[in-house]
Amino acid sequence: MQGLGDCPEDIVDNTYIEIGRNVKRIRMEKGFSQLQLAQSIGHKSVSIVSLAEIYHNKQHFNIEHLAKIAYILDVDICEFFPKKSNS
Repeated sequence: MQGLGDCPEDIVDNTYIEIGRNVKRIRMEKGFSQLQLAQSIGHKSVSIVSLAEIYHNKQHFNIEHLAKIAYILDVDICEFFPKKSNS
């Protein structure tokens, strides 16, 4: 079992970056614009989606956003998360 001391310092940042990339990839595959997705999850502005997709200034999707996005895009929420490597 690994302890917190074994955890890479940038693991959270890298996780948010990969989640943003996955949301963007799936959003584009499903034919949604950033504005369409933002409005579908209850936001008037594209900024939450555009900033979180690129993790700008540490802006990121929260679990509520991801649950709504998964529903709107008709995918399992797990599709947004990094796959654990076997290394």
